[in-house]
Amino acid sequence: MLEIRNLHKSLGGKHVLRGVNLVVEKGEALVVIGGSGCGKSVMLKHILGLMKPDQGSIHIDGRDIAKLTERELYGVRQQFGMLFQAAALFDSMTVADNVSFALDEHSKFSTAEKKEIVAKKLGIVGLPGVEKMFPADLSGGMKKRVALARAIAADPDFLLYDEPTTGLDPIMSDVINELIVKLKKTLKVTSIVVTHDMASARKIADRIAMLHEGTIRIHATPDEVYASDDPIVKRFINGQASEEQMKEVWGYTATQAGEGAKG
Repeated sequence: MLEIRNLHKSLGGKHVLRGVNLVVEKGEALVVIGGSGCGKSVMLKHILGLMKPDQGSIHIDGRDIAKLTERELYGVRQQFGMLFQAAALFDSMTVADNVSFALDEHSKFSTAEKKEIVAKKLGIVGLPGVEKMFPADLSGGMKKRVALARAIAADPDFLLYDEPTTGLDPIMSDVINELIVKLKKTLKVTSIVVTHDMASARKIADRIAMLHEGTIRIHATPDEVYASDDPIVKRFINGQASEEQMKEVWGYTATQAGEGAKG
């Protein structure tokens, strides 16, 4: 359903994506992991057609969207729903208006039909009856769920999630993870989730792809990723910095720090 082929992108003189190859099957949940600044969000922007590749292609249902005009991309983007890292709700709009935003922009539903859709989508994410509230009245977890209701309002084929559990406590993070799994099953959507949260990755993913130094380091099932002998993969999933990373941040390695303490 979605295939990235040999994707390259440079930004500010830095070669961010260096030949990304990735296939996302219809109906699966792919979790993309990788260190900060490795290009995960850049890859998402290419999938949405917000960036054009320097080299390579992005195929959605067989069409290379890198070759489409802005007008043609407008139609492609209607296949996507997006949950942004900070929810990105409109503060001056009610919950109902936030959820119906895509319906207002891209469809010709009547007021009554939109009201019914909003109520249904809020019910799916476990927030019935909050239509008249404003974002300022909501907790962090509620904001994420309202943003999810907005993302699914127009019944997209794809759902993209950018760090969906950032800023949430472990319990609310698990609620969001359960929602992502539920939406994949009930709505039959294809999900792409960018996260640093390995507990979330293991719960959500059918497959995990790790982006490292501009390429896909591993692309496998969660069990295969956790069983990997690749030292870079192992350090990431266990949250362990390498000696080189310690030196880059602190100016000395963990071994040197230990030796200094002994001295």
